[in-house]
Amino acid sequence: MVFTLHRYILRELLKVFIPSAVALTLVLSLGSVLRPVQEYGVGPQQVVHLMGYFLPITLTFVLPMAALFAATLVYGRFASDNELDACKAGGISLLTLVYPGLILAIIVAIANLILSFHVMPVFVHRAEQSLKADAKNILFRNIQRSGYYKLPPDGRFRIYADQADPRNNTLSGVIVTEVKGPRIEKIITAERAKVNFDSHDKFDEVQITAYNTYQMGLEDEAPFSAEWVPLMVPFPSMLGDDIKFKRIDEIKKIRLDLMRFGPIAKLAREAYAQFTVELLAEDISKKILVVPKSDSPSSDAAKDANNFYRLHSGEKIIEFTAGQCIVKDEEQVQFYDDIVVIEYDAFSKEALRTLRCARASLHIEGDKFAPTLTMDLHSPKWHQTDGSEGLAQRIIIRGLIVPKAVTDKFVTTDILKIVSKASIDSALQKGPSARLINLQSRLQRIIQKTLANIRAELHSRLVFGIGCMVLMMIGIGLGIIFKGGHLLTAFGASSVPAAILIVCIMMGKNITKNPYTQVSSGIVLMWGSLVFLFVLAVIIYRKLLRN
Repeated sequence: MVFTLHRYILRELLKVFIPSAVALTLVLSLGSVLRPVQEYGVGPQQVVHLMGYFLPITLTFVLPMAALFAATLVYGRFASDNELDACKAGGISLLTLVYPGLILAIIVAIANLILSFHVMPVFVHRAEQSLKADAKNILFRNIQRSGYYKLPPDGRFRIYADQADPRNNTLSGVIVTEVKGPRIEKIITAERAKVNFDSHDKFDEVQITAYNTYQMGLEDEAPFSAEWVPLMVPFPSMLGDDIKFKRIDEIKKIRLDLMRFGPIAKLAREAYAQFTVELLAEDISKKILVVPKSDSPSSDAAKDANNFYRLHSGEKIIEFTAGQCIVKDEEQVQFYDDIVVIEYDAFSKEALRTLRCARASLHIEGDKFAPTLTMDLHSPKWHQTDGSEGLAQRIIIRGLIVPKAVTDKFVTTDILKIVSKASIDSALQKGPSARLINLQSRLQRIIQKTLANIRAELHSRLVFGIGCMVLMMIGIGLGIIFKGGHLLTAFGASSVPAAILIVCIMMGKNITKNPYTQVSSGIVLMWGSLVFLFVLAVIIYRKLLRN
C-alpha cells in the first residue's frame, strides 16, 4: 500500500519535473549563447553546438528550479484534493509521504554537485575548443559583416579590410592598428594580407603576413615601407580562463601550482620578461662606453675600445656599443648616441659588416620563459668589409640569445620566486622600474584573488548543491500549508528561501574575493544561509506534524 502510494507521488513529481526542466532549459540555453553570438559573430550551425555545450551550465540552475516547482505543485495539489487527509486517516504519517520528494531532492542535489564539479567544466572546455576551431571563420565573418575585427581579449589589435576571402584566407585593402589605451601605437597598411591560425594548447596564434606594406609608429618613429611584414598575435581563450569553469581536480592542481592558472602564468611571463630585460640593461650598461667618434666605422679606436657588448645567434655574433642605454616599457632596451654594431660570422669569426646609427632597440620575442632577443636599428649606415657602404631605412637582427651572465642570476626555476620582490630587489642594483613594480603588485593581487576564488567557488558549489535538497523539502511543506490557496502561491512563497540562498551565496563569494575582508566571513555567510534554511524547514515540518 505505502509502496504504491510512493510510486504514485513520484510519478506525479516526474510528470511536472521533466516538462518544466525541458522548457526552462530551452529558454535559458538560448540566452546563454547570446554573448558569443554578439561578440564573436558565430554562425547558425555553431550556435546549435554551443547550446549543447552550455547545457550543463543551464541544468545547474534549471534542475533545482524545476524540482522546487514540481514539489510545491504536486504536494499542494495532493493536500488540496484531500488525499493527504485520507492517508492520515489510514494511519500513514506525513513524513512517510515526503519520501518520494526526498528521493527526488537527493537525486537533484547529487546531479547538481556532479554537474558543477565535473561535467560543466568539461563542456565549457569543449565549447572553447569549438570556438577555437571556428576562429578563422569568426574573424572573416566579422570583417565581412562590420568591416573590421578586434582580436580578443582586449581588442588591442584591430584588423580593417575592404574585402575578405575566407576560402583563400586573404584580406584586401588591409589596415592593422595596435591600440594601447587611448593611443594608437602602430598602423600598418597593406595591399593584401594572408591570415593563418596556429593552434596551441592554451591559445591560438593569428599569423598575419601583410604584403606591400607601409608602417607608421609613434611620433619619434619614422614611417617605412616593406615588401612584406609578418605579425603574430595570440588569440586567447574566448570564454575566459576562470576558476568557475574548472573541474575539482583542476582546482586542486592550481592550488598546488599557481602557474597552471592562465591569468597568473600570463602576468608571471610579463614580469619575468621585464625582469630579464632590466637585468640585461644593467649588464650592458656595465660594459659599454661612448665610442670615440671616427670617420671610419672600422677604425683602430673603435676596435681597441673595450666597451663592446657581445650577443650570439645561430649563425652570427654581434658586438655593439652606444652612448646611452635606457630601459623602456614593453620589455625593451633603447640605445642612443653613436651606436656601432659589428656583425661576425659565427663559424669563421670574420667581420661581415659594421652598422652605425643614432637610435636602436633590443626587445624580447618568442616564449617569454625562453626568449630570444631582436635588435632593431633605425636608419643605419652600413659598411661591409669589401668596401661597399650604404644607408638603410631599418635593419632587424633576430634570434639573439640572452647572455649566460643574465640567466645565471636566476637561482631557481620557480618563476613566481624569480619575480618575487626579494629576488628582484637583490638582483637589480638600480632597483626595479615602475613597470616591473606594477607587474609585481598585479601578480600578487591576482594570486591572492585566485586563492580566494578557489575557496569561494568550492564552498559555493557545495552550499548550492546541498541547498537544493533543503529547498525542495521547504517547497513540499509550503505546498501543503498553502493548499487552500492558488497552487502557484506555494511556489512563490518557496522561491523566497531560494532567493535568500542565492543572494547569500553571491554575497559570500564577493566577500571572500574582497582583499580587504576576511575570507572566513564570506564562507560563514554562505553556510549560515544553509543553516537558516535547515532551521526554517524544521520549523515548517514541526508545524505540520503538530497540526
